Amino acid sequence: MTTAKTLLETLVGFATVSRDSNLALIEWVEAYLDTHDVPYWRIESDDGRKANLLARIGPDVAGGVVLSGHTDVVPVDGQPWSSDPFALVDKGDGRLYGRGTCDMKGFLACALAQVPAWVELPLEKPIWLALSYDEEVGCLGAPRMIERLLADHPRPAAVIVGEPTLMHPVVAHKGATNLRTTVTGRASHSSQIDQGVSAIHVAARLVTRIEELMTELKAEGRVDEAFNVVHSSLHVGKIAGGTAINIMARECTFEWEIRHLPQDRFEDLLGRVNAHAERLEAEMRRRAPEAAIVTEALNTTVPALADDNNAEVLALCRELLGERPTGAVAYATEAGQFQREGLPTVICGPGSIAQAHQPDEYLEVAQLEAGMDFMAALGQRLARA
Repeated sequence: MTTAKTLLETLVGFATVSRDSNLALIEWVEAYLDTHDVPYWRIESDDGRKANLLARIGPDVAGGVVLSGHTDVVPVDGQPWSSDPFALVDKGDGRLYGRGTCDMKGFLACALAQVPAWVELPLEKPIWLALSYDEEVGCLGAPRMIERLLADHPRPAAVIVGEPTLMHPVVAHKGATNLRTTVTGRASHSSQIDQGVSAIHVAARLVTRIEELMTELKAEGRVDEAFNVVHSSLHVGKIAGGTAINIMARECTFEWEIRHLPQDRFEDLLGRVNAHAERLEAEMRRRAPEAAIVTEALNTTVPALADDNNAEVLALCRELLGERPTGAVAYATEAGQFQREGLPTVICGPGSIAQAHQPDEYLEVAQLEAGMDFMAALGQRLARA
């Protein structure tokens, strides 16, 4: 019998870091589904190096539940792992160690382990498996998978995204956009400070403005107490510029993000930053007409998940899990992309986000078992839909 632990061991063994291909894992899952006569559809990236996978267990009818999870993981570079991150390790302490164990191959293992039981059930509504690529770098793969699902198949009734939530339903998350700002000034000898325009100095003023905006949002009452960070957040993660200590920097580039509350609009927040950038740019151009500040998005905005239109899928989760408090999370997922297409969506999966992206990432065995119990109960529920 193939267990969730055995499947998790196999899945962790595929080093599906976002910068690399996930095709070996997808091909393995396809072969596994073939052994159970489960139909599936591959949706590839433009370059063919990566793929989403849709699979349907049960009848080809409207309704049912989509179980969505990503196949990619974050890098392990520079992290002090105590074991091979791409080999599942059971130390006998109730935890299973390995990259992706909680984020989120544990959820995929639970779903795949239940496939043999699901195919034997007289399901009245289908269970969909939706495996995506490049979630960790901006939820890049899921949109074309969702598009194919809705264009080619009967419409599902609900979506459960299996990010680690300790098996508690999460009903909201922030949206996310990654950006790059390039400041171009004019180089000069640093002793001739009036001849040049330092791109680094100007960039620093804009970075400070980005941080100050969060204080303004709180003062304006634009907060949501459901989130542990109650306001939309703006953060600069990388900055680079200049060529030498005695040269006024001609260029400075920084990469940053906006994580907006469901009730905020990304465009509004970016507009407030851009308004300050325009003032700085005008000031620069009085000395150097060629100066410029340009901001570009590095990904299509991942939409927020709002606590809305989810009563039925929440009722299903409570039926299968018992009464549990709902919550909101600051990270982004493909849940907002499903909801944008009108599909009722919540997030619920085994493990804790506190272990995600960490060295010695782990999933508690008890959480893996809870995930399996949920999958078994879901099959029984849809056999009497």
